[in-house]
Amino acid sequence: MEIRKASSADVDGVFALVEQLSDTYEVDRASFDAAYADALKDPDHSVLLVAEVDGRVAGYALMIVSRLLYTRVDSAQIQELIVDEALRGQGIGSRLVAAVEDICIQRGLNQLTVASSRTPAFYDRLDYRSTADFLKKVFFSHRD
Repeated sequence: MEIRKASSADVDGVFALVEQLSDTYEVDRASFDAAYADALKDPDHSVLLVAEVDGRVAGYALMIVSRLLYTRVDSAQIQELIVDEALRGQGIGSRLVAAVEDICIQRGLNQLTVASSRTPAFYDRLDYRSTADFLKKVFFSHRD
């Protein structure tokens, strides 16, 4: 397994992983392509990593970096972490999180946060602790 920065060549593999969320989210290829291009465009504020297994994308992590008003240095948040359903339980997600953490340490970031409603036990095992509730208000749905 190799963890590396994503490239434009990984777009189809990452999209295939996003499609695994279609039971929860409407997946639109044009919107995805625009968001993917944005994620690659500004590596200072957006880090997209992929896990490659046997020549294919098996997982990815998207981290956003920003300056919060109350911190002295930048902060980061894992926005998305998806591992292929068929390959879960093999350490791919843990390796992606470790790679994100390494980038945070190299950049001298103050903190790394993650909001997770589906897999809090996964993050508990990686020594993440709940410090706040994550609340969401939906204004409209893209589902027809």
